[in-house]
Amino acid sequence: MSDEAVQAHTTQDIPAGPRPVSPRELQAIVHAERDGVPFLVYRDSEGVQRLLALTPDRAELGIGRNSAADLPITWDGEVSGLHAQLEQSAGEHALVDDGLSRNGSFVNGERVRGRRRLQDGDMLRFGRTVLLFRSPLASGRQPTAVAPEPLTAASLSVQQRRVLIALCRPFRDGVGLATPPTNQEIADELFVTADAVKVHLRALFDKFGVADLPQNKKRLALVRSALQSGLIADRDM
Repeated sequence: MSDEAVQAHTTQDIPAGPRPVSPRELQAIVHAERDGVPFLVYRDSEGVQRLLALTPDRAELGIGRNSAADLPITWDGEVSGLHAQLEQSAGEHALVDDGLSRNGSFVNGERVRGRRRLQDGDMLRFGRTVLLFRSPLASGRQPTAVAPEPLTAASLSVQQRRVLIALCRPFRDGVGLATPPTNQEIADELFVTADAVKVHLRALFDKFGVADLPQNKKRLALVRSALQSGLIADRDM
């Protein structure tokens, strides 16, 4: 049976899911959230809400129809004996299904092929059984910042690089007390107009992330960034 056929088949008559439907169920979830330990919410064969705490000592949890599984889903005939695994490392959780199951494992409706990192509120489905993954403390974490792409020689035009080399030239050989040249001094060296130098420097300030600095600090910050990154070396000057 194809993946599309399996998904269409297994999504028919899927229960509403593990969301609380009574004050008692809601209270149980609120208490679990206060504990701060990640947990799973699901319903058993009788439709009763169940909570499973994912304590730090539970590094790996087997999910399947086999009664010996860490999380046995014995009532669902579309779940494999060992269907998937939930792994924990450094407080993060990942769902792993690298071919264990016949009908596939799904997170928020997308089939997992290999490993899928879980986020607070993800809905997991095995066969026709739906589980809610909660990680109460995760909502307060700051997302990993995306590092900017490093500048390379190819990031600069020929003229921008010439202007940058001229700007850095007084600092060759590690001269620390030097001062950056003026627009006119750079223009005289390169045989261009001071206005052209100004345009290229403005572009360089933006590319090196120093455009917001005070006017009297931009040039020196640009020189330091160019030299420290290795984009301009002594041999270039």
